[in-house]
Amino acid sequence: MTDSTDETYAGVPLSQLFPEEKLGWRGYVEWEDAPERKHIAAEILKTKQFTAIPEFQYDPLPKTNPILVGHRWKEYHEALGLKSIVDFSWETVLKEKPGMIHLLDFPYNGETPRSELVNSKITDNLWHFVRNHGGVPDIEEEAFELEVGGLVNKPVKISMKDLKDPNKFPQAEVTVTLQCSGTRRIEQIQEYPGEGDELINAPWGEGAIGTAVYRGVPLKKLLKIACGGVLPECKHLEFIGADTYFKKGNVFNYAVSVPYRKVRANEEVLLAWEMNGKPLPKIHGYPLRVVVTGYIGARSTKWLYKINALAEPSLGPVQAQEYLYFTQQIGKQNAKYSNGFSIQNMPVSSAIIFPLDKQVVIHDGAIELKGWSYSGGGNWVERVEVSPDGGHVWYCVDQEEMTEKHYHAWRLWSIKLPVDAEGWLEFCVRSWDSSNNTEPTFVRSAWNWDLHVTSSCHRIKIYSVNKTRPATAARLADIEAHGRTFDPLTLPLEWSLESEEDYLTAMRKHPREPID
Repeated sequence: MTDSTDETYAGVPLSQLFPEEKLGWRGYVEWEDAPERKHIAAEILKTKQFTAIPEFQYDPLPKTNPILVGHRWKEYHEALGLKSIVDFSWETVLKEKPGMIHLLDFPYNGETPRSELVNSKITDNLWHFVRNHGGVPDIEEEAFELEVGGLVNKPVKISMKDLKDPNKFPQAEVTVTLQCSGTRRIEQIQEYPGEGDELINAPWGEGAIGTAVYRGVPLKKLLKIACGGVLPECKHLEFIGADTYFKKGNVFNYAVSVPYRKVRANEEVLLAWEMNGKPLPKIHGYPLRVVVTGYIGARSTKWLYKINALAEPSLGPVQAQEYLYFTQQIGKQNAKYSNGFSIQNMPVSSAIIFPLDKQVVIHDGAIELKGWSYSGGGNWVERVEVSPDGGHVWYCVDQEEMTEKHYHAWRLWSIKLPVDAEGWLEFCVRSWDSSNNTEPTFVRSAWNWDLHVTSSCHRIKIYSVNKTRPATAARLADIEAHGRTFDPLTLPLEWSLESEEDYLTAMRKHPREPID
């Protein structure tokens, strides 16, 4: 696409049509209160040709970092004269998330590397996963204000200074695991491809999850103190973020909602400005974000600037048209927004992080596995079980080898399993939560058209080499004597596997053909 800096619509420069109206709010355009602006944007988008949505389910993923490039999404912004948002977003990635697996460069989707994922119960800000739906706004805290309206007794605007004043609003600190509903999506893709989505349903592995300690004001308290409570008609709270979002040729601000009954639980919806004792990173929603405990990460709106009390769920596309869970009879042939249900609470799920899938493990009769387990909706993980034979025999992880329980956070675990067998083995993990929920056995049971919530038992295959076996120990010594290593598994040995004398001795003792 061509540079749209000097482009006009009906003789008006794009910078005037889609302005940054608030001083100190860079990268923010108001769409929800400007229907004519949305209409003009849609008309402009109709006149453009955009890069095709990439095929990454049937085709192999590139071995690059970034893995996928959001050409189309960048072009949407450029078409409206908003290229500066794209540029600032990637600058922020390089500053705040340089070592991540850059699954999608824009809008940024960053996965935590395995070594950092289970390094600590609390995920360092540098390594916490990111799933953004638009560009990163650059909003100054001093210029920021939060607007609360809709079905409240008193609509208000609140500055960050007032919001952070403990004499005006009580503060809370909560340990929370946030998880993208696309976590482990790659397992569904590899067996049963599904919806591609124009935003790109990113092919997440096991690292679209992280845990942090957030500080802020419980929304329940803010509504009571600042607004005098909500009206009886209020059933849902809508959260609007400052990022720009596109859906099927239309433009929006990011908007989702949660039921008011969720907000009424004291600290389960937090308006947070601090993450692990530090100000929110820009890429995580600075200066203010929502943290909704136990729900899919998509409900924890970043760059929050407006809250609306509603009688019904938000009609924003992320709430009404996405993050839907369909029956397996629903697909491209018959999917509608109305025939899937909205994903809110996350189910119990788990993952083996070490060893890696297809890894060769040389061991002395036991193999150590490490991973995470999590359950949403205020449930916590009670038990983790690991199987070395694909799910027939299960070993329970000792409580001493699990991190402590939290109402809204994961548990990391490790276990050493007795393993005598050699060759290819399939290991899997399942968890049980405090409501006695567990995981479907196979990914087929979890498949759905939008490829969300891969909550089936996580499975890996490893190649077992048991060095307590005499023949194996001898072969390993032979490899070492030749100055070689066992890996890679598929590389043949360059010397004879046994002497002719040993071969003849074995064959004469146990002939391959019968005597008569």
